[in-house]
Amino acid sequence: MLDLVGKRYWYFLFSLAIILPGVISLLIPPALVPGIEFSSGTTFTLDFEKPVTQEDLRREFESLGQPDAIIQKSGDNQYLIRTRVLSDDKKDAEGNVVKAGDREPLFKDLTDKLGPYKTLDYNTVSPTIAEETVRNATYAVLIASVAILLYIAWAFRQVPNPFRYGVCAIAALLHDVLVVLGLFSIFGKAFHTEIDSMFITAMLTVIGFSVHDTIVVFDRIRENLKRHGNGNFGQVVNHSILQTIGRSLNTSLTVVLTLVALYLFGGHPTRTFVLALLIGIISGTYSSIFNASQLLVVWENQDYKRWFRRGNAELVRHDTGVLSPR
Repeated sequence: MLDLVGKRYWYFLFSLAIILPGVISLLIPPALVPGIEFSSGTTFTLDFEKPVTQEDLRREFESLGQPDAIIQKSGDNQYLIRTRVLSDDKKDAEGNVVKAGDREPLFKDLTDKLGPYKTLDYNTVSPTIAEETVRNATYAVLIASVAILLYIAWAFRQVPNPFRYGVCAIAALLHDVLVVLGLFSIFGKAFHTEIDSMFITAMLTVIGFSVHDTIVVFDRIRENLKRHGNGNFGQVVNHSILQTIGRSLNTSLTVVLTLVALYLFGGHPTRTFVLALLIGIISGTYSSIFNASQLLVVWENQDYKRWFRRGNAELVRHDTGVLSPR
């Protein structure tokens, strides 16, 4: 029988190799490139009738007092543009302009210099709304994690140490969250990939999928423990993984193929959402099979005690300063 559990530390090492670059990137400001929902600003998509390059647009926005404008090409002569908040004219009750905004002059100058265009979409988010979105997104992730921990501990209450199952599921969940956040941090620095509210939706979906896949494996472990309660726990876990690995891979593969098609042929606004889902589901499948269940074995066998005993037993420093075996 294939021994997956016996190689558990190789799986942990592989996870560490994937997560570590992302964590380093998250520690380097800016950790993530926030979209309009999180940092406030104005975004709009323009479809020009005449050929226009990104350099043309960048030069024009600099001349119009928007040197920090972010310009991304989304199609033939279509550009997604993000600027600081653009204001509209303020008028009194009689319709007279009381305070001139900067939206209309900017759009008029673009028309005069680059030719006519169509505005496909236009959105503005104030700093207050952006702060509220960040706060609510954080609460949603924290509440979901606590609820998952409590539910799994309750669902597996008939097996010894049910709380461990909840903790290991949360550990796998955090693995997937760190993988997605770390890669998007790298993407943000390399390609200026922004995160938005759809990214948070994708993260919550990834959390749900990761826990769902983990519970499938845990449930088979629970069934096998009832049948072979006196057997070796590592062997029971290994047998359970082999019984469920085909189902997990087949389920994930169908979702991955659908997401790849959406990423390649879907529209630009959904690409961040689809990419986060794609990375998260691949990571969730891996962590459910090779991390969560393996952590149960480490905890059950109390491997961590052997780590410390081995470290303490290897060398001891004598008064002479010489290192020798204990």
